Amino acid sequence: MEHRPDPDELLKNIQSEEPNRGKLKIFLGYAAGVGKTYAMLEAAHQRKIQGIDVVVGYVETHKRAETEELVEGLDVLPRKQVEYRGVALPEMDVDEVIKRRPAIVLVDEFAHTNAPGSRHPKRYMDVEEILDAGIDVYTTLNIQHLESLNDVVAQVTGVIVRETVPDRVLDEASEIEVIDLPPDELMTRLKEGKVYIPEQASRAIDKFFRKGNLTALREMSLRRAAERVDDQMRSYMQTRAISGPWAAGERLLVCISPSPLAEKLIRTTRRLADELNAEWYAVYVEIASKPETKPANRERIGRTLQLAEELGAKSLTIAGRSIQEAVLDFAHKNNITKVVVGKPLKPRWQELWSGSIVDQLIYASGDIDVYVISARSESSKSILPREWQLHRPFGRYLLGLLLVTISTSIGLFIRGNLEPVNLVMLYLASTVISAIYLGRGPSLLTAIAGVLAFDYFLVPPYLTFAVSDTQYFITFIALLVISLVVSSLTARVREQAEAAIQREKQTAALYDLSKDLTSAADLLQVANIIISQIGNAFGRDVAIFLPDDQQLQIFASSPNYQPDENELAVAAWAYQHDQPAGRGTDTLPAASLRCHPLKTSNGIVGVLGVRSKDQTNFLSSEQRLTLAAFANQSALAIERTRLSEQASQAELLRATESLQTALLNSISHDLRTPLVSITGALSSLDEDNGLLNESARRALIENARGEADRLNRLVGNLLNMTRIESGAIKLRLESEDIQDVIGTALEQLGSRVANRKIQVNVPAGFPLVPMDFTLIAQVLVNVLENAVKYSPVDSTIEVSAELLDETIRLKIADRGAGIPSEDLTRIFDKFYRVQRPENVSGTGLGLSISKGIVEVHHGTIYASAREGGGTIITIELPLNNTG
Repeated sequence: MEHRPDPDELLKNIQSEEPNRGKLKIFLGYAAGVGKTYAMLEAAHQRKIQGIDVVVGYVETHKRAETEELVEGLDVLPRKQVEYRGVALPEMDVDEVIKRRPAIVLVDEFAHTNAPGSRHPKRYMDVEEILDAGIDVYTTLNIQHLESLNDVVAQVTGVIVRETVPDRVLDEASEIEVIDLPPDELMTRLKEGKVYIPEQASRAIDKFFRKGNLTALREMSLRRAAERVDDQMRSYMQTRAISGPWAAGERLLVCISPSPLAEKLIRTTRRLADELNAEWYAVYVEIASKPETKPANRERIGRTLQLAEELGAKSLTIAGRSIQEAVLDFAHKNNITKVVVGKPLKPRWQELWSGSIVDQLIYASGDIDVYVISARSESSKSILPREWQLHRPFGRYLLGLLLVTISTSIGLFIRGNLEPVNLVMLYLASTVISAIYLGRGPSLLTAIAGVLAFDYFLVPPYLTFAVSDTQYFITFIALLVISLVVSSLTARVREQAEAAIQREKQTAALYDLSKDLTSAADLLQVANIIISQIGNAFGRDVAIFLPDDQQLQIFASSPNYQPDENELAVAAWAYQHDQPAGRGTDTLPAASLRCHPLKTSNGIVGVLGVRSKDQTNFLSSEQRLTLAAFANQSALAIERTRLSEQASQAELLRATESLQTALLNSISHDLRTPLVSITGALSSLDEDNGLLNESARRALIENARGEADRLNRLVGNLLNMTRIESGAIKLRLESEDIQDVIGTALEQLGSRVANRKIQVNVPAGFPLVPMDFTLIAQVLVNVLENAVKYSPVDSTIEVSAELLDETIRLKIADRGAGIPSEDLTRIFDKFYRVQRPENVSGTGLGLSISKGIVEVHHGTIYASAREGGGTIITIELPLNNTG
């Protein structure tokens, strides 16, 4: 077999070995104090002795004497001082490094977060810029700073590492040197104060530097480095078209089939992998020209692959033109050293006729070892090849014989007009029809029966198998061979078409599910789509279980189906153990419900349950795979809606916090001002030693009372707004005179309108209006107070009322500066105030409260510009309001 270099790997390596880019060497450790910086400085001195220009870009000695001694003798570049909140923070000067252009620069603490205001937020980004400039970099990194291991480290140590680097920087490194130190020695160094100062050392021992934590981190660093070395070896082999394998480490591959021997192969390979401490794969090869169509065989394949996964293998299905070619191609690409296959179950004569896959693997395996596992005596019985097994129902075979009978009848009718050789086409046609519509087995029977009928009925002497002309023997043989070939090819095409149709249906179902889930807006809609799609695809009742306060609860289910307590218990087990459970599984198989965990990269979001309406109907292997794909799509959709809800809640919380801040900002001044005035007046009266006359004391008392009233109104506004938003306002509707309401509002305003011109115009005989007198009076107070604030002292404020059919309209018009058109509707929002050059105090609540009160009365309030300047606030209330 010819092996060519992988073009993708070639391109990748050419780019990584680009001469204009520097090379990165990482000194990798598992914790502070193992000696990464020390080893990096030692390597720098070795390079310097070799005449290579090495400089220190940034090295943190932590005041360790032995580290500081190694820094001496190296060219240290000055650090850049970054100002942050009045403090100068030292950082590596990238520009100085690029300007100096050494051969190698030392950069400590690869995962460091730069001070705000630096060019890059992370030091590894500084290093990438230096590498792009063609300068080699030596750097240090602890394994807990790797992004993909962040959650694992947090789980092991209980410490969340905030400074991380993406995994790609480790993958792109030209060289990784693991700096290892036994945990006991590291603990000794820590206690001796060689890692941290004594106070920090005691805290570190208690929280992070425990022997169990250090052992786990040490294993992570060694494993990650080993994976990197293995990737480099396979990349080297692919780019240089080395067929391999290189037995630097054992890798096993077991080939499975629908054979009863497959499960034994899996268990044998698992034991062999344990003995060799090797990674192993379980592979099923699907031949494009001969797809497996029998449900029982596909069921057995799926069950065997699942068993392999449970035993620790990586199981997969691969496609190829032949089994041996696909297996060996996969083995060479993945550096497989040993292939495990089963001993053939076919009789020896069939192997000699059709060839042995085991012999072909052994012949073409090259340096790969092939292990042949024998079957038990009871399992080694000869089984018929798939194409020779009987098809059911047997009525198909009768239909095949009927086609032969019809062809023979036609032949008997026309045999006097045609040569017997031409009648062969009738039997070929019946064979093709049988292969297309009846299957492989009936078509084979049709072919053989056709040859016999042709000889018996249509070749002289008739009604006997004797042949008068020996040339007909060639015709018989040709007819039989052609019939068998046509039958086999046609049946194979039919099976391939059926498999393609089945795959198309599965793909279409998944596409429909994905499309519908994409447009779903909330969790309930997502659940209904999942239930509908899966119910239609599998003909089953569907239930979705979601966690609520750490307890799994039924969220939605198919119509007329409600899971009982036993089914909920099955779902809870699947959720807790992250494994399928229930009907058709190895856990609680007697249950009527089959449960699949809904899992994403962030964890389990729920459980999907399906229940067959016919308890004798089990899911096939293909249906289980399709259901798993449905479950994955469903889990992603549920997670998306939950994340969307969390984002909405976060936005709502942010808006609430913003409103709270606006409230505090708005009312702080208005609360403080009357309190200061009241406090000042009371203090003056308390300290009065006969210096104040009666009029001065009266003025102080009146001022304090006025400010107290103002404070009372402000607090009342806040309470009213709270009542409006909570829906706690209860109306006391009575028929009231609008003239009395206006008068009461003006009386409440008191001194604030004493020197203002207020013109009231209410027509005589104006009808009584159903309203809550106190609340509508508050509305008028708020609107009039705004008009007084924002209009000139010498201007007139007009209050008028008019009757419109079943509605009364109140207008409060002023001659102030007016409101911009874009703000006419927004002035009724909470805390909103029009930006004006004059500084007028206020909370922005008055008009918002007024709007809430009017709307509770089923009325409307709106603002409009007044012709000639000013603003008109219009209030409309219904005359037939019943509450």
